[in-house]
Amino acid sequence: ELECDAFRREKILQRVLRNVNSQLLVVRPDLNVAAFEDVTDQEMKSGNGMHFSIHCYKTTTPSAGLPVAFSVLVEDKSYYMCCEEERGRITVRFKEGKVPAEFPGESNIIFFKTTFTPESSRAFKFEYSLKQGMFLAFQQEDGLRKLILKKVSRGEVDETVKI
Repeated sequence: ELECDAFRREKILQRVLRNVNSQLLVVRPDLNVAAFEDVTDQEMKSGNGMHFSIHCYKTTTPSAGLPVAFSVLVEDKSYYMCCEEERGRITVRFKEGKVPAEFPGESNIIFFKTTFTPESSRAFKFEYSLKQGMFLAFQQEDGLRKLILKKVSRGEVDETVKI
């Protein structure tokens, strides 16, 4: 009997996501933007759009890392991270809704989590499950360090994908 890829949620971790500059990832659905920002302790306490749930999944097939999905609360509404193709580019989006407990197969909300380098056990990189070599990263745009997907070659050390 053939078994297709399937993902089943195993646990949920609560985390803030930082880039190499120690900036926190902040989601602002009203502006349709997710960017790494300098955050004050006061803003951190409110935690609006900063405290992520990392949904860890078990998979039926060996994968390129631990399958995870991301969600975040903004003003008591839950948003999940997904990727959408638009004008030939893959864009990272946050959509209102809950992350499913399981997936029957491929999904545009699953990323594979691996350590950034073998030496850095506290820093990670997240590869998009539907496009090998595409990682969550940040890029300077309109004065913001926006969350994007970026192509990175195997073995290349790119600090913009270090989270």
